[in-house]
Amino acid sequence: MQDNIHFIPRYSAPNINFAISARGAKPGLDHVGNQVDSEEALNAMNQRLAEADLPAAEQKSAQCCYAASNKYWTVDPQSIAWEAFHSLSAIPVFGQDTAIPAKTESCCAA
Repeated sequence: MQDNIHFIPRYSAPNINFAISARGAKPGLDHVGNQVDSEEALNAMNQRLAEADLPAAEQKSAQCCYAASNKYWTVDPQSIAWEAFHSLSAIPVFGQDTAIPAKTESCCAA
């Protein structure tokens, strides 16, 4: 998917998306996404985040990036935001996501 300020290359195996954007605080890699095919797989991904002791923020029915999706967000030790998501349907506008979590001492610090 691409519009004039947001580019998301998609790879089929695994389903990893790199959100490269000029919409955020600075142009470049905004976050990395792991797209799953079902709510069960999304819940399993959230369980893996919990087992890895990574806090995750739940976002249900997000309307962003031309899709309605359920998501879990986390931030890795290098301060890169990751989303695990299951797309529910396409929407006709880019939409707006909630703020991507930032690394803090209580979240994802090495």
